[in-house]
Amino acid sequence: MNILLLGSGGREHAIAWKLSQSNQCTQLFIAPGNAGTSECGKNINLSLANDFAEVKKFCVDTAIDMVVVGPEDPLVKGIVDFFAADVSTAAIPVIGPSAYGAQLEGSKAFAKAFMQRHNIPTAAYKEFSTETYQEGVQYIAKHTLPIVLKADGLAAGKGVLICTNHVEALAEFELMIQQSKFGEASKKVVVEEFLSGIEMSVFALTDGKNYVLLPDAKDYKRIGVADTGLNTGGMGAVSPVPFADDDFMNKVEEQVIKPTINGIYKEQINYTGFVFFGLIKVGENPFVIEYNCRMGDPETEVVMPRLKNDLVTVLKAAAAKKLDTITVECDERYACTVVAVSGGYPGDFEKGFEITGLDYKTPDSLIFHAGTKKAYDAVLTNGGRVLCVTSYGDSVGEAVDKSKEVLKQISFEDMYYRNDIGYEFL
Repeated sequence: MNILLLGSGGREHAIAWKLSQSNQCTQLFIAPGNAGTSECGKNINLSLANDFAEVKKFCVDTAIDMVVVGPEDPLVKGIVDFFAADVSTAAIPVIGPSAYGAQLEGSKAFAKAFMQRHNIPTAAYKEFSTETYQEGVQYIAKHTLPIVLKADGLAAGKGVLICTNHVEALAEFELMIQQSKFGEASKKVVVEEFLSGIEMSVFALTDGKNYVLLPDAKDYKRIGVADTGLNTGGMGAVSPVPFADDDFMNKVEEQVIKPTINGIYKEQINYTGFVFFGLIKVGENPFVIEYNCRMGDPETEVVMPRLKNDLVTVLKAAAAKKLDTITVECDERYACTVVAVSGGYPGDFEKGFEITGLDYKTPDSLIFHAGTKKAYDAVLTNGGRVLCVTSYGDSVGEAVDKSKEVLKQISFEDMYYRNDIGYEFL
């Protein structure tokens, strides 16, 4: 098969690494990719923003047999629908939901209403817009603290605010709706009750009716040790999640996964792809914080290394609506990833620094690139999150220590990483 993978981050490098291992993968193209993905296949300079016609032309000209979509943006903007509507590409399976299905991530209000319809446990909420702004002010003024405000649309991971007093909440509410703090994304705002617990991520692949569960994971969003400082796209992840025992995961499957997939099927949503369940464990019970319509990052960098199955076989079964024939097998070891970022991230940072030490190899560790690019014989930094090291171990501590040993051999200007990933399990 000729496969096109869309995206350029660490998630895409991990997926490319996994796809390239399959003997069913004849040629792998990654658009636009990074310095790491170029070792798994051929990077292609395609615009993913809105120019689906360019992607379509490449697929037709190159006889692509499957498209795997990494990031959410093309899905929310309707690349699945675009391919299905054109006779030249309708037969090419695209792994991802339709634009309507992608609203599970693209619209917080859509996702909350979906959960409500299908009795999926989630925080109590109300949604407000410009037209109901004054009603929202009154609602927030009487709301218990803390208060969670979420921009309805995609806001590059920055659209969720936790406010600890009413003055702050009302000020942010005004900024979001009246002054477009997050642009179009905050024209509608979801106000939620705050849930206290510990978070984790669960991943399913569905064909619209059947599903398989992939390895679970927990990521670390804060820039500083012990989860302090600003939120980032993710500073590391561990899999499996030590607190997610069989009893808890049975609750997750019965109360969250099955109702979600059944809801997708009952509502006839065109959805062949990954479902990311952002969960919080409150007491002994799971609640859904959010859905994503794709794999997470950096969770993918621990999920793919633990997946024993041939990924192409699994994706082909999804495209053929035959996921009920697949049994997922997982590596029993822990996989932990530690992310190295540019100095100043998640604020302002510089790019273009040479990265050294990438040729350092150990049998239990993998280096996944995120914000990197090739320049002649060098690899340069090209983003905030630059790369991550994933390692296997018999415990969280052992796996994290192996990743940190590899990171000690890698260097670039102002490189930073958290040395306490998985700290609460050590």
